[in-house]
Amino acid sequence: MIREPGTASRKSVDPGAWVEEHGDALFRFAMLRVRNASVAEDLVQDTLLAALEAYTGFAGRASERTWLIGILKHKIIDHFRRVSRQAVAQPTDEAAFDHAEFFRTGEWTEHWKTEYAPGEWQQTPAELVEQNEFWQIFNQCLMPLSPRMASAFTLREVDGLSSDEVCKVLEISTTNLWVMLHRARLHLQRCLEVNWFKPQKAEN
Repeated sequence: MIREPGTASRKSVDPGAWVEEHGDALFRFAMLRVRNASVAEDLVQDTLLAALEAYTGFAGRASERTWLIGILKHKIIDHFRRVSRQAVAQPTDEAAFDHAEFFRTGEWTEHWKTEYAPGEWQQTPAELVEQNEFWQIFNQCLMPLSPRMASAFTLREVDGLSSDEVCKVLEISTTNLWVMLHRARLHLQRCLEVNWFKPQKAEN
């Protein structure tokens, strides 16, 4: 019997195999972005349910894992959008991450104080990606940031969305995004210097 295109694929779906083959990778992908195990698990479950419903439309042009991660990305963006709306209703003191103590203010500009100036990072981003311990510390450094600020940084710097796309997802202005990214980068720079790069240097 000749089956209609797509019908055979739906009958061959095995969600259990997805969990076995891709579950850990999907969970790690979500954890890096949402920093909450319970939320990450929910997002992975939502992804698998959505994939099951949409499998007849999966043409196989990309690998199954790539396809699943694509669905997960949309779920994460929806999550960030909800988080941003909740943050507006419950504002946090994002100005606390300006870290004015790191700078010496001149007549027109600000300069790093010598003791707080960023050091030279000895490892490349490609090398850091392979180190699970680094990502654990990176996530710990993200934790103090407000949910909206962490979302902005993750969407822009981890997932590579354009500024316009991030503003649309979080429903913020370009100016607000710039301020949040500046504060997030400043905080992460200092936190990683203290908790990762300087200890690494000390061992050499």
